[in-house]
Amino acid sequence: MNAYSQLITALRLLPNVGVKTAQRMAHTLLHQNRAGAAQLVQALDNALKNIHNCQMCHDFCESELCAICANPQRDPSRLMIVQMPADVAAMEAARCHDGLYFVLMGQVNPAQEMDLSSIALQQLVARLSGSPVNEIIIATAHTAEGDATAYILAELFKEQPYKISRLARGIPLGSELEYVDAGTLAQAVYERNLLKETTGE
Repeated sequence: MNAYSQLITALRLLPNVGVKTAQRMAHTLLHQNRAGAAQLVQALDNALKNIHNCQMCHDFCESELCAICANPQRDPSRLMIVQMPADVAAMEAARCHDGLYFVLMGQVNPAQEMDLSSIALQQLVARLSGSPVNEIIIATAHTAEGDATAYILAELFKEQPYKISRLARGIPLGSELEYVDAGTLAQAVYERNLLKETTGE
């Protein structure tokens, strides 16, 4: 395989990028913007060397703890579970949650036999072990995948002593959190639906 074909194959690793799109990207990088291509290579190399997962919330960061988990002003008793790092950014922009987060880094696809390997369940269980969390907010999108993920999480915590709620459906059906405006997102948090009250030990 020659270098051009290798580049196209690599670009196709990106989500929703097919052969034609990869070819257009390769043409842009090699013909129209070689300086940008070099910048992309440098940024990707730097990211691969320095970015890893926060030990608490599983989000991307460059130290053991991300800035949110390391902030003593955050409420450690409330944990919001989101699908992707972009969802944390959206919530922070909405300024509607002063607790902590956990990032699943994916979602459950009901069309793929509910494969749980796509979300960080083991890391979530470890995160909650011995923690002061008493309320869990499930902040998954109102899509088929988001609903399936929320169901799995609700079942996981069914017998646990947590108050469980999920974002209200004020968010347009089928919308990903990162694309919802801050006002709508904040309203969905404030009007979240209770799934389970706190239970005793």
